[in-house]
Amino acid sequence: MKRHLDSLTIKHILQAAPRCTVGVLGDMFLDRYLEIDRALDEPSVETGRTAYQVTRVRSHPGAAGTVVANLAALGVGRIIPFAFVGDDGEGYELRAALAATGGVDSTGLVGCAQRRTPTYTKPMHRHAGCDPVEDHRLDIKNREPTPPWVIDAIAERVERLLPELDALLVLDQVSEADCGVVTAAMRARIERWTKERPSLFVMGDSRELIHSMAGMALKPNRAECRAALNCMGLSVPEASETMAMALAQAVGHPVFLTVGDQGMVVAHVDGTLTMAPAFAVSGPTDPVGAGDSTSAGLLLAHAAGATPVQAAEFGCLIASITVAQIGVTGTASPAQVLEAWQNQSALPD
Repeated sequence: MKRHLDSLTIKHILQAAPRCTVGVLGDMFLDRYLEIDRALDEPSVETGRTAYQVTRVRSHPGAAGTVVANLAALGVGRIIPFAFVGDDGEGYELRAALAATGGVDSTGLVGCAQRRTPTYTKPMHRHAGCDPVEDHRLDIKNREPTPPWVIDAIAERVERLLPELDALLVLDQVSEADCGVVTAAMRARIERWTKERPSLFVMGDSRELIHSMAGMALKPNRAECRAALNCMGLSVPEASETMAMALAQAVGHPVFLTVGDQGMVVAHVDGTLTMAPAFAVSGPTDPVGAGDSTSAGLLLAHAAGATPVQAAEFGCLIASITVAQIGVTGTASPAQVLEAWQNQSALPD
């Protein structure tokens, strides 16, 4: 399948990264990994059950923070997360993890004692001679609507910094209605901003409400696209190209439909379709965070002046690197990007 990227375009994107400012508006989670050595198991005196021994704790920005980490790894000069952070231990860890991430400008974060910092805690069991295995995840989420003043405070920061952005991602990771950052009130503000600044590339990504993200390009997977079309009352065949085009025509903005190991379908509002093919990956893979790394690559490439399909293909290239990183939410450095491209270019057609 035809490639739309070339070496010069990739080098231009990477060279432009330090001059780019990218905003990420959405749900910032803490990803906390508990590394457990099963050789150190102890019986609990109180219960008689096994007391697992944690030998290391790793904390990373998760959800929207995964996109932030990927943008930083790619060398983006300024990354502005817009979100709330709870006044709790998880919030302290999240702020510390963001502070340790290059290029992050935290002026878009709003502290809120009334909210918990959303957290995914992932116990990783290690047995002798075996790779770590993830146990049942422990989630901390907010299940009450986000207070209006929090949304207003985040929106005020976005409005103040919007003229400085080269691209903006809107990432809705919370399934509970209006319990995260991208509430109905926030979506209404985003629609207004996109009308006021039509030249700014804004891309929306949502697990449940992609059909409600008006005024922006959309990046759904097949299931999300199908659900969005159903919510809009549109009945179309199941072919990826048909669904992508139907959604693009319905919202009046480009749609970047991810189709797994096939790559991405790019549906343009002028009625044209382009396929951004995936890149081959050998060996074991871990898909955790692949969509977020794709978004980071796509955003950077678009901010650097790439065409939509080049940006989509660059996102696929980034994902091919991150999925090969097992047991962590992977990122891709410029050196890894160039190496991956060279390796792909060396493959026979």
